[in-house]
Amino acid sequence: MKACVPLLVALLCGLAWAGDMDSCASRCNQKFDRDAACQCDRRCPRHGDCCEDYEHLCTGEEGPPDPVLEPEEEPEEAPANNLYSAPRSCQGRCHEALDKHHPCHCDARCQEFGNCCEDFELLCDHEGFSHTSDAISQEELREISEKIYVSDINKAQKEDILLNSQNSISPSETGDQMDRCPEPLFTHVNEKLFSKPTYAAFINLLNNYQRATGHGEHFSTQQLAEQDAFLREIMKTAVMKELYGFLRGKNRYSSEQEFVGDLKNMWFGLYSRSKQERDSSGFEHVFSGEIKKGKVTGFHNWIRFYLQEKEGLLDYYSHVYNGPWESYPDVLAIQFNWDGYYKEVGSAFIGSSPEFELALYSLCFITRPGKMCHLSLGGHSLDIQTYTWDKSTYGSGKKFIATAYVASSFH
Repeated sequence: MKACVPLLVALLCGLAWAGDMDSCASRCNQKFDRDAACQCDRRCPRHGDCCEDYEHLCTGEEGPPDPVLEPEEEPEEAPANNLYSAPRSCQGRCHEALDKHHPCHCDARCQEFGNCCEDFELLCDHEGFSHTSDAISQEELREISEKIYVSDINKAQKEDILLNSQNSISPSETGDQMDRCPEPLFTHVNEKLFSKPTYAAFINLLNNYQRATGHGEHFSTQQLAEQDAFLREIMKTAVMKELYGFLRGKNRYSSEQEFVGDLKNMWFGLYSRSKQERDSSGFEHVFSGEIKKGKVTGFHNWIRFYLQEKEGLLDYYSHVYNGPWESYPDVLAIQFNWDGYYKEVGSAFIGSSPEFELALYSLCFITRPGKMCHLSLGGHSLDIQTYTWDKSTYGSGKKFIATAYVASSFH
């Protein structure tokens, strides 16, 4: 029988990732095991059969963030080119010209494009890459995130949302799939919020996707126009003007047109999570939610949650974390059943505007792609984790968003 102990998440304490044959705990680089539910050998990224915690436990990168709010599906690595062995290290390659045939890069802009080799910072930082005039410091990230926080005038007010969070559980209980909350999470939402232009444009996008991976997405002319309308509306807001002004000042973009074009590609550009048709995008995964291998993946948006709960398609089970904010936006890490499929731990902003969420996720993806991104909201620390999609690119080698979510926050 397939092991059922799921990936557990450490939350505001030193708990470690746990599991059995569904996990890579104590199994990194073991040989292929045909009896195991998933694999932890060096070839599993190529074959697409890694355990969900493979990247966290076995790749030798920074390790699992501590604390992290959820076991999020991570992207597979790009398969190696069978015709030659291209370099995967920056050893002797700092400042080299971009070569699109290489699986990773060491040029001055690789951090911007999210395609640096793993040892880029170790080997090339002393070459001056991280000290250029347009490098973005940790303090600058905290400052711009505070400005974005203050600028979110479209967020919900206290009287707009009444939550019934009911029972909380410990991280060790997230895998038992028990419904500990008989009532819905949302007791009341002032739906006048949804008539605001950015909310209305956002909601129009949510029915444009097939949630099951493996089914190709094919956008109609109207659906493509809805994507443009959403981007057009959010760019009118103070939130997005703050973000664009900051990124332009750091030489990431030379015009608003370039910035909006990049947002459309990174969020709405299609790629395949199932090795078949182009069936996914960053927007679908993060904001609308997907089903893969019998589990809910992504789904990090409160508006989507509320609308699905209202229709009777979503059953709130419990929560493991409630953020420190006394006003909106706040953060919850929740468990739920979405029309027959379970989400073990899903973090979401509550009460934020669509432009606020997209701005913070985009800020972190552009400045810290594939890494933990440390921000500040109203004086409270908040971490966002992003992952790049490494199997396909757009433009001159830029990466799509695989996922983005709130990973942790502290008092």
